[in-house]
Amino acid sequence: MIAIIVILVVLVLLGLFLIKVYNRLVELRERVRNAFAQIDVQLERRHDLIPNLVEVAKKFMSHERETLEGVVNARASATQARIEVNGDPTDIAALAKMEGAETALGGALGRLLAVAEQYPDLKSDQTMMQLSEELTTTENKIAFARQAYNDSVTGYHTYKQSFPPVLLAGMFGFKDSAYLDLDDEPEKRENIEVNFE
Repeated sequence: MIAIIVILVVLVLLGLFLIKVYNRLVELRERVRNAFAQIDVQLERRHDLIPNLVEVAKKFMSHERETLEGVVNARASATQARIEVNGDPTDIAALAKMEGAETALGGALGRLLAVAEQYPDLKSDQTMMQLSEELTTTENKIAFARQAYNDSVTGYHTYKQSFPPVLLAGMFGFKDSAYLDLDDEPEKRENIEVNFE
């Protein structure tokens, strides 16, 4: 009789422990999803600013058709990639495609802004200045949201790969989420060679 009570108590405690681990995995997965949603909001804002930026630039940069088309095409690719992710940070292939498209868009925007520097009338246009400021603010928000997302992914992965959650994560279908690096200038991360000769 006592043995049965001890076994039941152990089973109840084990069940409660498993429920606690499962709930923690759900909580961390939802934090990752929420953090990704914050990035998605900022990327949508970025994509919404671009047509206005291009329209203003068109007025002044009639000879820069290739640059403007590059931005428009990069935006279209980035928008499509964002749609394909569909808010699922566990779709590693779709996230990789989105990351590449967003990096290309960042590069195209950088080229547009660099070319815009050559047009004094465009630089001094109030609408262009406002759009450029909004774009800069949005880029900063994307960077902060990306950092928060990557921090959430780290916490989720760390817990998911620890013992005993590692035993339950696979059994209950908790997938890994991808880290995001939306840096449009990967060359900044390369080692710089210093030569004093």
